[in-house]
Amino acid sequence: MSAAALSTAPQPLVQAHDLARTFDVSAPWLNRVLEGKPRTLLHAVDGVSFEIEKGKTLALVGESGCGKSTVARLLVGLYEPTRGGLTFDGQDAHAAFKGGNARAMRRRIQMIFQDPYASLNPRWLVEDIIGEPLQEHGLITDKAALKARVGELLQSVGLSPLDMVKYPHQFSGGQRQRISIARALATKPEFLVCDEPTSALDVSVQAQVLNIMKDLQREQQLTYLFISHNLAVVRHVSDQVGVMYLGRLVELADKHTLFDNPRHPYTRMLLDAIPKMHDTGKARTPVQGEVPNPLSPPPGCAFNPRCPHVNERCRTERPQLLTLGGIRIACHAVEEGRI
Repeated sequence: MSAAALSTAPQPLVQAHDLARTFDVSAPWLNRVLEGKPRTLLHAVDGVSFEIEKGKTLALVGESGCGKSTVARLLVGLYEPTRGGLTFDGQDAHAAFKGGNARAMRRRIQMIFQDPYASLNPRWLVEDIIGEPLQEHGLITDKAALKARVGELLQSVGLSPLDMVKYPHQFSGGQRQRISIARALATKPEFLVCDEPTSALDVSVQAQVLNIMKDLQREQQLTYLFISHNLAVVRHVSDQVGVMYLGRLVELADKHTLFDNPRHPYTRMLLDAIPKMHDTGKARTPVQGEVPNPLSPPPGCAFNPRCPHVNERCRTERPQLLTLGGIRIACHAVEEGRI
C-alpha cells in the first residue's frame, strides 16, 4: 500500500493504548503497621490496547473478574487510568473528561449498564429518566419539544410514547433495558459502551434487545464496545473480539477468525465449553481449573497454571501481545509454533 493510501485510511474512532487501572485494597494503615503487612494492590486492568473503527463493534469476553467492566468504566470516564490513555476521534478523552470540554465529550460517549433494575431511578417517570440528559446538556429546553423527543426515543427502541407517564416498576426487564438504551441515545452519542446489557434478561428478550441495538447501529452509524461472557451473543453482535484474562488481552481477532480458528489455549478452552448441536455424542471439554487470585497472580503468563501447553518460559516470562498471522495474541506456545 502506498504512503498516500495509508495517509487517507480512516483513523479508528476509539483507540485505547496501554490502559491500566490499579486499586489499593490494603488493610487500614494501623492494621498494616501493627501486623507488619505491606500495601496490597489489585491490578484490575493491566495494559490493554485496542482500536474500534466508526460503525463497528468490538466485543470483550472473559470469565468474571477479568477486568471487562473496569475497561468499560475507564472508557466512559468513571475511572481515571493509572497508566495509558484513550484517544477518541483524535482527542485525549481523559484530558477532555477533566477539562472544560467534559460535557461535549460525555455527550458523545454513553454507557448502557448491566442491570436494568438498578440503573433506572424508581421514583422518576420514564419521561424524566430519558429527558434528563437532554436538559442536563442543554440540548432541549422547551417542554413540548422535550416531550416530542422523548416520544421519538421511545419509539426508536420499540416502545410507545404513551409509556413516558409510567414508572420503571411498571415494565418488564427487557422493557427497562430498552428505556436504558433510549436514555443512552438521547444525546445522539457516537460511541456506546455496553456492559453486559442483556445478561439479566431471558433468552428471547435478549434477542429482541440485541436486534434493536444492531438496527440502531445501522441507522445511526453507532460504534459499540460490547462486554459479555456469553459467546453466542458475542458471535451475533461483534465485528472483532478481544479475549481478556486477569486484566490483560490474550487474543484479539476479527469474529470469524476467532470462532473458526481460536489460537490461544484460553480462547480454545472457552469455545470448547460451548454445547454444539452436531456434537451431541461428543464429550465436552470443561473449563479447567480456577482463575488465580488477582491479588497474587502467578509469575510469567497468568494462564500457565491452567494451560496444557505450558513450559518453563511460560512460568517465568510474561508474553506480550504480538501480531502473528493477522491476529494479536499473547502466547509463547503460539509464538514458538508449539500449537
